[in-house]
Amino acid sequence: MSSATKDDASSETRAKVVDSETSSSHAKTKSEGAIDAEKQIVVANEAGAVEEQHEYPGTFKLILITLSLCLAIFLVALDNTIVTTAIPKITATFNAIEDVGWYGSAYLLTTASFQLIFGRLYNLAVKRVFLTAILIFEIGSVLCGAAPNSTTLIVGRAIAGLGCAGIFSGGLIIIAHSVPLQNRPIYTSLIGAMWGISSVAGPLLGGVFTDKVTWRWCFYINLPVGGVAALFILIFFQEPKRDKVESMGLIRRLRTFDPLGTFLFIPCIVCLLLVLQWGGSSFAWNDARIIALFVLFGVLLIAFIGVQIWMDEQATVPPRILKNRSIWSGAFFSATLMGAFFSLLFYLPIWFQAIKGDSAVKSGIRILPLIISSVVGSIISGGIVTYTGYYTPFMIISTICLAISCGLLTTLEPTTNQAHYIGYQFLAGFGAGLGIQQSAMAAQNVLEMIDVPVGVVVVVFAQSIGGALAVAVANNLFVNKLIKSLIKFAPSLNPEEVIQLGPTSLKSHIAADVLPGVLKAYNEAVVDAFFVSVFCACVSIIGAAFMEWKTLKRAPTLAL
Repeated sequence: MSSATKDDASSETRAKVVDSETSSSHAKTKSEGAIDAEKQIVVANEAGAVEEQHEYPGTFKLILITLSLCLAIFLVALDNTIVTTAIPKITATFNAIEDVGWYGSAYLLTTASFQLIFGRLYNLAVKRVFLTAILIFEIGSVLCGAAPNSTTLIVGRAIAGLGCAGIFSGGLIIIAHSVPLQNRPIYTSLIGAMWGISSVAGPLLGGVFTDKVTWRWCFYINLPVGGVAALFILIFFQEPKRDKVESMGLIRRLRTFDPLGTFLFIPCIVCLLLVLQWGGSSFAWNDARIIALFVLFGVLLIAFIGVQIWMDEQATVPPRILKNRSIWSGAFFSATLMGAFFSLLFYLPIWFQAIKGDSAVKSGIRILPLIISSVVGSIISGGIVTYTGYYTPFMIISTICLAISCGLLTTLEPTTNQAHYIGYQFLAGFGAGLGIQQSAMAAQNVLEMIDVPVGVVVVVFAQSIGGALAVAVANNLFVNKLIKSLIKFAPSLNPEEVIQLGPTSLKSHIAADVLPGVLKAYNEAVVDAFFVSVFCACVSIIGAAFMEWKTLKRAPTLAL
């Protein structure tokens, strides 16, 4: 059957009669300028997806819902980076320098491990699950802020990461239930922009709290802001009606969680992230512990895939969703795009600290062109996609801009002037911003609303894992190249001692006669890390090329 025939059949079978009461209510809302929710017309597009019939919030409610989501996303993204400038004071307080790596890893471990599970939970109850995720995040923040020792702080970070796992994807899902499909890109881009802004604001706020008040406020700040976000969602977001889910018994609801798949997936991701955290740094790659984790990861992954195929519709990720061309290509695009962007976000500050002698806070300010341009790119693409209905072109443009800019960043030298590194950052950020939200829009476009939570979570999970993998690979290239280059350009120094100094202490601890060689070594090491971004940006074109050209514009289909 041809695509056109399928579309006609889909439209005919899904046509619904919109009763006169709905129409008169809609007219009354318009004429009186009320802010009551407008009835949705059931529509179908060429992707074959049909939106649920429910009421969208009015303008005033939508503004407050969007504001609350922006606040929630800002907090969880802030928590990713705010501890970076507070770590010296935290380790001094607890005298636990050996735990530094876990302050970030504990958060990442639970975030990545539970993201897919939240996709299934959101199929049962959007509002309650999102508020629960915020509550968990707030509990973790309280534990971190009040931590009497390093162990409690790590536990608090893990709990906060669990809450984070449901907040970002939950924000996208709430937008899907609050805004008609063709208008969602601009709202989705605002949420994505908040992530970028908070990535830079984190180190800056962390430095301010640590120096002016106490590092504990890096976590306490989450409580009032998160409380406001939760309150607005509680009051103004209307839980979509799910007759099919509400009619399920307790046993059937529990089966939708795919307990066996969950049991396999969580340790699988933990093993992978531990390998990325320890491999090449705490332990050599050929260490028995790293090899054991690799093997265990592989066995659990194969078992998880088998369970997903066996469970079919009851799986954590039903196979038919992953078989959808727009989903797997979008996930690949998101993973590689974020891999390129995260590597830049991680290693550009190191370049500024080592080569330009900047502090951690100042290096955060130096990468503002990267972040601001990504926000601008995200908002511009959101507006244009809302107007035109097509998102695939922006994915292609995104890969081109990002690949070119990452290539330019590999030409950095200690003598590179300001105009060049600002221009390169702007192009990279703008390119990433153009494509960063498009895969999530594709998932919402090609899937039925009941499947949207799982589709969106798959994309968000791909972003997280792609970023983690890329940064881990970049870190190993960076460390290995730095050691080799230090032996070459500063043979009188012990490479391990130079690495222990950190990039911010080079100019104050290295003798002037060998400093140029050390800076040259650092420059070459950072450039090697940038080649990971080049690779990821280039291969992301594969995901963009396979993405279907579907429009978000949906014409109402009314049966007369």
